[in-house]
Amino acid sequence: MLQTVGEMDGSNDSGVSEFLLLGLSESPEQQRVLFWMFLSMYLVTVVGNVLIILAISFDPHLHTPMYFFLANLSFTDLFFVTNTIPKMLVSLQSQNKAISYVGCLTQLYFLVSLVALDNLILATMAYDRYVAICRPLHYTTAMSPGLCVLLLTLCWALSVLYGLTHTLLMTRVTFCGSQKIHYIFCEMYVLLRLSCSNIQVNHTVLIATGSFIFLAPLGFMIMSYVCIVRAILRIPSASSKYKAFSTCASHLAVVSLFYGTLCMVYLQPLQTYSTKDSVATVMYAVVTPMMNPFIYSLRNKDMHGALGRLLLGKAFQRLT
Repeated sequence: MLQTVGEMDGSNDSGVSEFLLLGLSESPEQQRVLFWMFLSMYLVTVVGNVLIILAISFDPHLHTPMYFFLANLSFTDLFFVTNTIPKMLVSLQSQNKAISYVGCLTQLYFLVSLVALDNLILATMAYDRYVAICRPLHYTTAMSPGLCVLLLTLCWALSVLYGLTHTLLMTRVTFCGSQKIHYIFCEMYVLLRLSCSNIQVNHTVLIATGSFIFLAPLGFMIMSYVCIVRAILRIPSASSKYKAFSTCASHLAVVSLFYGTLCMVYLQPLQTYSTKDSVATVMYAVVTPMMNPFIYSLRNKDMHGALGRLLLGKAFQRLT
């Protein structure tokens, strides 16, 4: 039975001390399948993103702005899945579905912040590709190491502020009745649906800040790629066109996957948000971070070489 704050220590005004993360299924047989499936996906995600980070860190050929941002994207994805999946795996294995109120808000903070950070880094990577293709003669000065660090710092600052804003607003929300969450983690819309207090402020701030953090970067990326496509079409050589486009293909694929899954969850009114959206949530919270390393390394010769040197060392150099 859930205890109220009055029965405990009065440490918060939410009316609850814990939530129950029920996940995708309450069937023991399905939970065993889900445990091994998510454990496999988590391990693949961790290994893939760690390899990307190590390859970029130790290979001097990859010490460029594009790979600098890619390494930070991999770090964000690694942190993102570690924030959610281990708790879910413990719940599936132990059948203990409870998560404390503080633990839930902590998970929510990192979830919101890291999704925003992912998005901002993708926008920064689009700017890098724009400068590389549309202003190649100015690339070295336009994407200097100092500017790259400044852009990344700005991404982090905005993401932290975004996460803090919504987490602090959530502390004002009162919960009552059933505290069962039919999701794999403490998700913003689900918590707001469980509220029995006025959430108009939360909803308004969510729309306003979401438009700035997500729609503005998306618009910027679209404008960047319009300019990139125009620049590529002006290139006379077909092979040069292909080479220029190939440097953007991985980024475009990741952006499409990120926004496609995110829109499935959040481009709908709060009132229509239901448990059926949990599958879409799994897509952006688990599948996207797992796929990013594969997308960026699948057709990238520089990354192939760096990974080969990292894993095989001198043996790889003799083979090449």
